[in-house]
Amino acid sequence: MVSLLDPDARGRVILVGAGPGDPGLLTLRAVEALGSADVVVHDGLIDERVLDYAPNAQRISVAKRRAHHTLPQDAINALIIAHVKTGSIVVRLKGGDPFVFGRGGEEVEAVRAAGLRVDVVPGVSAALGCAADAMLPLTHRDWSSAVSFVAGQCKGLADQNWAGLAGPGRTLVIYMGVSCARTIADKLIADGVAPDMPVAVLERGTLPGSRALRTLLADLGQMVERDAVISPAIIVVGEVVLLSDAENRLHMLALEAESIA
Repeated sequence: MVSLLDPDARGRVILVGAGPGDPGLLTLRAVEALGSADVVVHDGLIDERVLDYAPNAQRISVAKRRAHHTLPQDAINALIIAHVKTGSIVVRLKGGDPFVFGRGGEEVEAVRAAGLRVDVVPGVSAALGCAADAMLPLTHRDWSSAVSFVAGQCKGLADQNWAGLAGPGRTLVIYMGVSCARTIADKLIADGVAPDMPVAVLERGTLPGSRALRTLLADLGQMVERDAVISPAIIVVGEVVLLSDAENRLHMLALEAESIA
């Protein structure tokens, strides 16, 4: 592979995962790519401290918010390609990992279709980073042998098939689900998930002011409203949620001891 700093390797895109938020979770290769950039096309939730690793680059925000997109995806693709054609090294900087609900695959396809070079630098996904920050293991030999990731946007939610993704021995991680929390809870309960299944909402994981809020599935929508949860946040559904809460974990162990006795 050509070095990211090779002066002959210009006119290309480097798709970079910025991780869940904390700049300390950037990979070394991500920092190298940012330092080589002429242009950084970045998502709206990227921490300013991450952007500081590209001090000489032109910064272009293509921030996306629910119900408001600064640029549609086709326009973002065209913007990237236009800058690459000038000979620039363009870093397309995305939160988390570009290939986990980041539309990275679409952008790679667009750049390749234009006959241009593209490299990918993976990042720590939001699910993995935020769960680790909350000391919440997504898998555990005693509690969960499978984990699934889904997008929880309201549009088309009723048509998605989540059957079997959550329940005993399984963990479900929901991205972009805060605004639809009530509907998500109703959907999962209708699909057979117990209303008392533990749930966590991980808000601003790895960043200052982060919160790990825990409740039961039946209370998910009310908790999001009660505690004024805002994005970025992910929802974790599964028994592993209790493992990140020492008080609840001790209670579970006490119940197990009582049942054995």
